[in-house]
Amino acid sequence: MNSKVVPAGAFKQGCLAMLDEVEAQHCEIVITKRGRPVARLVPMPDPAETESKMLAELRKHSRVLVSEKELLSPSSEIADWGPNEGPQA
Repeated sequence: MNSKVVPAGAFKQGCLAMLDEVEAQHCEIVITKRGRPVARLVPMPDPAETESKMLAELRKHSRVLVSEKELLSPSSEIADWGPNEGPQA
């Protein structure tokens, strides 16, 4: 990812344009104050990409011990409850 360093004063003046630049060019802007980095402006990740990465990570560290049909079936069927019944107290 490209990185650009900008003083806080310049960021204040061109904030909206820099937001557009970060989104369009998928780059990073480091904002400095008196030459010291104080903040970083980065693009938001693509939600679909984030979701697929999370699911891939979960698949690495988990395993399902029942069939998909059993996992997704309503629990009332498994417990042999009627549609409007709950466990007896």
